[in-house]
Amino acid sequence: MNSSTGPVRVLIADDQADVRSAFRMILDTQPDITVVAEAADGSAAVAEAKRLRPDVVLADIRMPKLDGLEVTRQLAEQHKVIVVTTFDLDEYVHAALRYGAAGFLLKRSGPVLLIEAIRAAMAGDALISPQVTVRLLRHMALPGAEQAAERVPGSGSGMGSGMGSGSGAKGPLIAGPVEELTAREREIAEQVADGATNAEIGAGLFISPGTVKNHLASIQRKLGARNRVGIAAWVWEQAAGNR
Repeated sequence: MNSSTGPVRVLIADDQADVRSAFRMILDTQPDITVVAEAADGSAAVAEAKRLRPDVVLADIRMPKLDGLEVTRQLAEQHKVIVVTTFDLDEYVHAALRYGAAGFLLKRSGPVLLIEAIRAAMAGDALISPQVTVRLLRHMALPGAEQAAERVPGSGSGMGSGMGSGSGAKGPLIAGPVEELTAREREIAEQVADGATNAEIGAGLFISPGTVKNHLASIQRKLGARNRVGIAAWVWEQAAGNR
């Protein structure tokens, strides 16, 4: 992946040709994004991703051969996978995030959110459709969840206010800490869950955004989290358990 030297390279995976065409038309209007390939099923998506090494994969949930969740599981280590679906089901959201998705969008979210999701993924964030975000936070049963949904993890766009072998995945979004966080790391993790950007965290703690980024990498390693969503989920789960 070499998006730093050119446009973000995107692979669109959806079994409906009209959806692929619509997504391509939207993305082709952006000077910093280019569509490098399309795939009509999950197996082809995995093969094309391994062959072309795109920066971002847009994966529909329900596709022939391999569903979008299995595509996410296979590709999330090497690619930013954004799940885009018509089906607003909790089990899909949880499974996608557990498998390392860099975003979860409902197709009705619109073109602006689609573009922002790609840019957020490339910034190391995860954008989630607002309808899903509100319900996800309500599910955590935390006081003030609806207010928290207005700003959740992201260093730029953040999380928005948008079947197969993995679709039944349940349980916590991350396995839990393999190593205890330091006091500073806990402080940063809590600010990530509150929706603070790297710059905002750095300003509040009088450290550089680069230092914040290093702390976040350490937090992700210790928690077994793939991205900021995993960090925030751990904080929310800790808060729910202490109620």
